[in-house]
Amino acid sequence: MSLRLILVALAATFAIPEAFAQGSLIEEVVVTARKRAESLEESPVSVRAFTATEIQSAGIETPRDFIALTPNVTLVETQNAGNAFINVRGVSQARNSEMSVAVLVDGVLMPNPAQFTQQLIDVQQIEVLRGPQGALYGRNAIGGAITIVTKEPGEDFEGRVELGADSGPGFTVRGTASGPVGGSDAWKYRVTGSYVDTDGYIDNEFLDDKADPYKDTSARARLLYEPNETFSADIRLSASMLETQALYFTIDAEADNTDLPVRVNNPGVNERDIYNFSLKLEWEMDAGTFTSITAYDDLEELLTGDQFNFVPRGESLINFFPIGPIITGLTGDPVADLSQTQFLDSDSWSQEFRFISPSEERFRWIVGAYAIATDRYISTGNQVDRGNGVFPVYRTPRVSLFVDPTDPSPQLSLLADEQDNFAWAVFGEVAYDFSDTFEASFSLRYDEDTRENTTLTEPLYDPTGGIGITFGEVRKETWDKLQPKLTLRYRPSDSLTLYGGYSRGFRSGGFNQSGVGAAVPEPGVEDLFDAQVADTYEAGVKTLYGEGRFSTSLNFFYTDFENAYFFFFDPTTSTQNLGGIPEVEYVGFELEGNAQFNDYLSAYYGVGYTDSDIKQAADPADNGNQAPLVTDWTFNLGGQFRYPVGIGGGESDFVVRLDYQHIGDTWWDPGNISVRSPVDLVDLRLGIEVMDNWSLMLWAKNLTDERYNAEFSPGPAPGLNFLWPAPPRRWGATFIKHFD
Repeated sequence: MSLRLILVALAATFAIPEAFAQGSLIEEVVVTARKRAESLEESPVSVRAFTATEIQSAGIETPRDFIALTPNVTLVETQNAGNAFINVRGVSQARNSEMSVAVLVDGVLMPNPAQFTQQLIDVQQIEVLRGPQGALYGRNAIGGAITIVTKEPGEDFEGRVELGADSGPGFTVRGTASGPVGGSDAWKYRVTGSYVDTDGYIDNEFLDDKADPYKDTSARARLLYEPNETFSADIRLSASMLETQALYFTIDAEADNTDLPVRVNNPGVNERDIYNFSLKLEWEMDAGTFTSITAYDDLEELLTGDQFNFVPRGESLINFFPIGPIITGLTGDPVADLSQTQFLDSDSWSQEFRFISPSEERFRWIVGAYAIATDRYISTGNQVDRGNGVFPVYRTPRVSLFVDPTDPSPQLSLLADEQDNFAWAVFGEVAYDFSDTFEASFSLRYDEDTRENTTLTEPLYDPTGGIGITFGEVRKETWDKLQPKLTLRYRPSDSLTLYGGYSRGFRSGGFNQSGVGAAVPEPGVEDLFDAQVADTYEAGVKTLYGEGRFSTSLNFFYTDFENAYFFFFDPTTSTQNLGGIPEVEYVGFELEGNAQFNDYLSAYYGVGYTDSDIKQAADPADNGNQAPLVTDWTFNLGGQFRYPVGIGGGESDFVVRLDYQHIGDTWWDPGNISVRSPVDLVDLRLGIEVMDNWSLMLWAKNLTDERYNAEFSPGPAPGLNFLWPAPPRRWGATFIKHFD
C-alpha cells in the first residue's frame, strides 16, 4: 500500500465521525506508565496500550502480535527461535546484545533477551512505552519499556479452555482456572497452562520436511494472599519449554531475495527452558504504598545445527576455505563441512524496593532501589560434520579433530566465556500540580553495572590462531550513569493534554571475545563494546472529541544517541562481535487514533516515522547513512465490526476484524549496503462470540502471503549475507469456552 493511499484512509477516518458518531464511547484505558494509575489520555507518555478486550479481539498470543499493532516499533524475528530484536524509534537490539527496552511481567524485569518470545497467556493488559524510561524502569529501558500484566486470582471460581488448530498443521491447547483456596477469603489462586505444537510452515527441500516445527509448553501459577486491606503477598511461578529445529539462514547478497530454499542435511535442535519465581509484597499506609519485589530467573538454551553456508555436505563452501583441505586430509572424508553448537546458561536474582506516595496528593513522589546479580555462561563451537548428526556440547567439548580425527563428530573449535554481573540502582520521582491544569515532574536514576568476564576457551579449541585469547583471562569493567527525566503537562480540559520534556536512557556495555580488536578487520569492533546513552527531547498532544467517541495523539521526538551497536561476523576467527557507532541522531513522530463510530463499528490507525543519521562512524565512509536495523515508516490500520446475531443461548455477536501493517524500508548495516523493501501484512479474524460463554474464531495471518526476510545479517564477505525467511500465510480456528 502506497503512502498516498494510507493518507487517504486516515483522512477518511477523520471525515466519517459526524455521519456515524452515535452510540458507544471509546473504552476508557487506565495505564501505569508512570508507576501510577491514570487514564491513557492524561498520561504524558507516548504509550500504546492493549486491554484484555483488545488482546482477545486481536488474537494477541505472542509479542509479534502486539508489536504489529504499534507504530514506530518493529521486531526482527531471528533464525534463533528463542530470540527476537526489538526496535523502538530506531533504537535497536543487535545480535548478542541485551534488549533495547525493559520488559516487565507483573512488575518483574525480565533480564535475558530470550525471555521476550514467550507465549502471552491469560494477560490483562500490555503497555508499550516509547522513548527512554530509565528513570522509572531502569535497566535497558534506553528505547522504551514494555509492561505485561497478567490476570489476578479472583474471589470466585472461573475457568477458561481454549482449543486451536492451524495450517502447519498444528494445534493449541490452553487452560486457566482461578478462585479461592479452600473457602478462604484471604488466599486466592490462578493457574494457566499452554501447549502449542505445529509441524511448521517453511520447507526444507533437501530433507523433504518442514524446517521450522515448533513445540512450546508454558505454565504459570499465582498465589495471592490478602489478609486485610493493607497487606498483600503475590507469589508467582512460571515455566516455558520451547523445542524446535535449528532454523537456518540462506545466503545471498540481497535482503529481498526470498527465492532461496532451505536445504540442509542436518535438522539440528533448538531447545530453550525458562523458569521464573517472584514474590511481591505490598503494604498500604497513610504515607503511601511500600512494595518489595524479589525475583529469580533461570534460562538454558541449546542450539545445534549446520554451519556456514547452510547447504548439504557435498555442496559446502568449506571445501574451498583454508580449513577445508586440513579437514579432508586428517579425516579422509571426501568433503569438508562443519556443524555448530551453542549453549547458554544464565540465572539471576533481583530485588526491588519502592515507596510511592498517595496519588491524590498535590505533591507526589516515588523513591526506590534495585539490584540484580547475574551468572552467565555461553559457549559457541564448530564440529566436523561427517554426516553423523550434531552432538550437543554444553560445557565440555568433544575430542579435538587434531587428537582423534576418526571421532564421529570431532570438535574443531569451542569459544567459551563466563560472566558475573552485578548492577544496582537508586531512583526517585517528584511531581507537583502547580494548578488544576499544569503539572511538572522530575525523575532521576543512578545505575552502576559491574561486569566480569572470564575466558574459558582452551588453547586446543581456539579458532583464532593465537590472536590473544588466553584461558582464564579475567576482564572487569564498570559502567555507571545518571538518568534524569523532566516532564511538563498542561491539561486545559478533560479532553486535551499537552506535554513535553527531556529524558536520558542508558544501556551498559560488554565484552567481545578477547583479542578480536586486533584481529578483526572491521572499524568499530573492539574487545570491549562501550555503554550506550540516549538523550531524547519530546513533545506531544492527546485529545478526545466527538463526545468521547474519537481520540488522537501526536508526538514528536529527537534523540542524540551514543554508541549504536551493529553485529559483525568474522569468519577468520569464527567470532560473533558487536561493533559501535559513536554518534547517531534519530528524529520522528507518532500519530495514533481510535474511533468508535457506533455500537457496531470501531477503528484505529497509527503512523510512525523515524529518520536516522550517522553523525560519527568508526568508518568515515558510513557518515550520513541510516543506522542499522532502522525502519523509516510504519503504518498500522484496522477496524472491527461487531453485530448482534442472537445465537448460542446468550448475548452474542458476529465479529469481523481486519489489521494492516506496513513496514517501510529497513537498513541492516552501517554501510547501508543492503536495504529490505517495504513489507505489507494483513491479518483477518471473524467468528461468533457469546458473552461470558464461548467463542469460535477463524483467523489468517499474513493473509496476502507476503514473502520477505525477517532477518538480514551481514556475512563474512560481500554477497555472502545471512537471510532468514519470515513465515508465509498461516490460517486456523480457535474455540474458547468459559466456566464459572
